[in-house]
Order: sequence, then structure tokens, then C-alpha cells
Amino acid sequence: MSILNNDVLYLIFKEFRNDKKSLFSCLSVNKTWSEIIISILWINPWKYLKRGNEKILSNVIISHISDKSSERPLFNYISLCKHLNLNEIERIFYTHIQFEKIKNDIFNLFINQNTKYTHLYIPRKFDYEIHLIPEAKNCFSEIEFLSCDASIDENILIGLAEICKSIKELELFVQMDNYNYGITKLIENQNKLFKIHFIIKYTRNDNSFWKVFKSSLFKHTNTIKYFKLTEKSMERNFQKICILELGGNFSNMTLNSVEDLSIPFLRILKARDAPVKFLTNLIESSNGYLVEINIYYINILLTQKIDNNKIIQTIYQNCSNLKYLRLLFKSSNILELEKLLINCKYLDGLYIDTNLGTMDWKNLFNILTESSPISRHPMLLQFLQTGRMIKEYNDLIEKYKSEGVVKKFHYEEYSGDYFDEFEWIKVKKNY
Repeated sequence: MSILNNDVLYLIFKEFRNDKKSLFSCLSVNKTWSEIIISILWINPWKYLKRGNEKILSNVIISHISDKSSERPLFNYISLCKHLNLNEIERIFYTHIQFEKIKNDIFNLFINQNTKYTHLYIPRKFDYEIHLIPEAKNCFSEIEFLSCDASIDENILIGLAEICKSIKELELFVQMDNYNYGITKLIENQNKLFKIHFIIKYTRNDNSFWKVFKSSLFKHTNTIKYFKLTEKSMERNFQKICILELGGNFSNMTLNSVEDLSIPFLRILKARDAPVKFLTNLIESSNGYLVEINIYYINILLTQKIDNNKIIQTIYQNCSNLKYLRLLFKSSNILELEKLLINCKYLDGLYIDTNLGTMDWKNLFNILTESSPISRHPMLLQFLQTGRMIKEYNDLIEKYKSEGVVKKFHYEEYSGDYFDEFEWIKVKKNY
């Protein structure tokens, strides 16, 4: 029975893994609780590391390699770890001690026969050949997530390609001229690649590299469902993508490259500064599967020129199953918003960007009241706006909350995160 109780406690505490404060508050309840919570915290200890506490964590790690048994920790914390974050390891040890003197000991401590990692993070210009450590095959054979920079030693990627063949999610950063052919070998060797995060910064076009790189990706066109990229080349081969995130500069994308682009099973679309034609083509080709659309503009010139009515029209004509929408709305869009509310009967969350002046709030809420189907639950609203302007209409918003038009209201001031989740679906999505 005690084993069952511990298993139940573990499942309960695991639900709080994103609530550091609650987990830490339960550490001192009793030994059983402490052991269970420690096993959860050490799955990814880097996640809970606060700036300024690096010395504490480095001391705990070093205690595992002490020759004196009296100095060793009560728990083998390292064996609990599932996330090997070499970025954080290098950062905390370079900050507090002479890392070069104990680098071998630290890497051999983490790469051991008793630990199997699911997540691996490799820093820029990393050149320590971790794949040659004897226990590496055991440690990395079940890696599901890899984050790395194209500037790391090519031999490391080639070595990992022979060990890691079950990567589901790949996050790749490419800087100026970091054309690493080892990454293509790694991609080719995967059996279950599902998500791609492709972040390109300050690169010059190297057609030979991109040709080989894209060729390695094409092998996974049937399995990749999530694609995030920050360059303006969008391949037509990935038609089975369900989630597409475009976070780069797409304002100069040529129409020829997108006019016949089709992603028929797309369910979630996130885009920053993408041209109207590109967006409308994607939305039209989604066959009504889209349930979330998050479109954001930081380019002021684009916000002034954009034909927002065209985007709104395309949405309500093609997205009858839409649940959540984030979009720039102008005063001139009110009538189209009314049509959107009528046609998108399942719309549950609306995130309004109003960075081009004041919104006619009274008219907006009248539209929400008159155009929303009677059967629909009250709307969840979130605004990107200055606090001063929102506060002026606080009484009006409270009025519509009391009348059941608005269920939950949240506003935030301008931030640098262009793809903030809708406040009410940050914890869990049901689709």
C-alpha cells in the first residue's frame, strides 16, 4: 500500500512541476514527500535555477565527485536528471570555478551508465567530444529533444547521429556562415522527427548547404507536424504540418513563392510580419481545420498598409471551427468583426491588438453582444493595449462581464514576446 501511495503522490506532485513555489513549500513536510519532490525537481534542475544561486547548484554537483564519503550527498541527484543542459553546466561552472580543471570529471559524472536522458542542450562552439565517452551510447540512446547551434564541432553531431535516432523535436540555431553538414546527418538518421524549430540569424545564402539541409528534412515530410522557422523560404513539401510558426522577417517574401502553397491539415498558425497574400493563401488551404490563429505585426509600416479586412474575411469564410484568434483590429474592421463572430460559432477566445490608436470599445462590446450566437459560452477576451486606455473602459468591461458577454478579461502592455499564449490556454490545450 505504501508503494501505491508513493506512486499516487508522485503523480499529484508531478502536476505541480511548473509551480516551483508549491513544490518547494512541500519539501519539508516529511521524508517521503521530500524524496518524491526531489525526484521531480531533478528531472530538469536547470529549469528551477535562479540567477545568483549557481554556486549552490555547482556545490551539489561537485559533491558527487568528492573522494570523501562524508562529503557526498544523501541522494544521487544526477541519476534523477533527464535534461542534460550543457549550456547551464558551462555557465555555472565558468562563473564560479576554474572549469577546465574539472571538465572531464563533470562530463563523466553526468554521462554515466545509470542515467538516460530525454533532453539534450548543447551550447555554441561546443567542442568537447561527449559522444566518445564510453557511457554516451547508454545515456543518449533515448534522446527525444535536441537543442544545438550549427557552430558546434561537426564530429560531435556526426557521432550523436549514430547514437540518437529517436529525436522527436529538434531546435537548431544557425548564425553567420555556420553551415554544419553534421546536422544533416543527424536529421537523416531520425525515425520519429515531429517538431522542427529552425532559427536563422544573420546568414548569407549558401545554396549548396540549404539544398543538402532541405533534402535531409524531406525524408520526414510524413512525420513533421510542427514547423517553426525564421527565414523566408517556405517549402511546399511539408503539407502534413499541423502547427506552423513563422517568427522571422517575411515582409520581403515574393508572391511567386507562396501563391500555390498549401498546408491542408494546418490547425495552428502563428505568424509575425507576414504578408497578407501569404496568410490568406495558408488560411484558404487549411480546409477548415484551423482552430487557432495568432498573427502579430511589429513593423509599423506594415500595420499602416495592411489590408486587415481581407484577412478577417478569409478567416470567417474558411475557419468555421476557429476557437482562438489573435489579430490586429482597427476601427475600420468593426463590421468585418461582426461577420466573423456570426460565422465562427466556436470562437471562444479573442485577443485584440489595438496598437494603431483607440478602439471604439462601446461599439465593440455591442457587436459582441448582438452578433454572438445565443448558444455560445461567454467570450474570453485578452487585449494588447496600454493600461491607461484599458482602465478608462474598465466599468464598461465589468458591465459586460456581469451580463455574460465576457467570461474572462485580461490585458497586457506591449512586450517583446510576439507569440504569447492566450492567457486562458497557457496551462493546457484540448486540441
